[in-house]
Amino acid sequence: MNHNTTRRTALTTLALAAMAQPSLSLAQADRPVKFILPNATGSGIDAITRAAAPALGKALGTSVVVDNQAGAGGLVGLQALSKTAPDGLTLSVVSNNVVIFPSVMKSLPFDMPGDFTPIAMVGSTPMILVVNPQKVAASNSRELIAALKAKPDGYNYGSGGSGTILHLACEMFVDEAKVSARHIPYKGVGPMVTDLLGGQIDFAVLALPSIQSHIKSGALRAIGVCSEKRTPAAPDIPTFAEQGLVGFTVEGWFAVVGPKGMVPAQVKKVHEAVVAAFSDPAVKDAMAKQGNTINISSPEQALKSFRAELVKYAALVKKAGIEPQ
Repeated sequence: MNHNTTRRTALTTLALAAMAQPSLSLAQADRPVKFILPNATGSGIDAITRAAAPALGKALGTSVVVDNQAGAGGLVGLQALSKTAPDGLTLSVVSNNVVIFPSVMKSLPFDMPGDFTPIAMVGSTPMILVVNPQKVAASNSRELIAALKAKPDGYNYGSGGSGTILHLACEMFVDEAKVSARHIPYKGVGPMVTDLLGGQIDFAVLALPSIQSHIKSGALRAIGVCSEKRTPAAPDIPTFAEQGLVGFTVEGWFAVVGPKGMVPAQVKKVHEAVVAAFSDPAVKDAMAKQGNTINISSPEQALKSFRAELVKYAALVKKAGIEPQ
């Protein structure tokens, strides 16, 4: 009898555990999804992610939390993401920076892309070279180049950190224009824009979403779009190619990634949520106003793009003469 009682107790325990398992799954599904951004508040990536967050949450069936972990040009946030559990609850939206770092840093606290799971290349965003009009009288590329040539190293430019796409873009401009200027790296885009507005730095290349309002107000003057074509979000700003600097083109892109080891079902779920979110009318409108072009890739295409971009930026870094730090 005692044996039967023990057996019944064991079976009851197993049955209760089986019944409880769906509840545990639901509890996990109810947990928010956190997007660790390796960019500061006020950056282009931040503006894109926050605009898409409500639709992403709806598509994922839970709330979305945006966690800005800026620092070391983005290395802090990327390292944090690389150490999280691959459960689909911690993701990130990243920029070109992730494929530039291996070429400009002597050592990295992670492998790119080995320590991450590329989920989708989402789209591109226009980069604009702007000046503080109180410090730089130039209103076009020719005038800016003339001013820089007249005062070698007399002007400075800012970036969101050494080795970032914003740093590389300015170095590419300086190299193509055959001029010189001092680089002032910041711990994030927000502080850099504050100093650019305040006149502590003279010019910078920035993603359009992060400075659109400042261009409209006249606080910053746009010199040119770094893309091959003008952007519909700011059609009055000419490209550098139009202004004679045909060799200077650079465009920002953004992608969704997770930590290494995400299983195919998780990747599929997040990818479908990204497609749904960026198809949402409100998000599409926000992306258009920011000047972003949406073209979502498959996870397989995203991985191929990361590898190809690593090679591309290694060549650009070498051409611009940036020494690894």
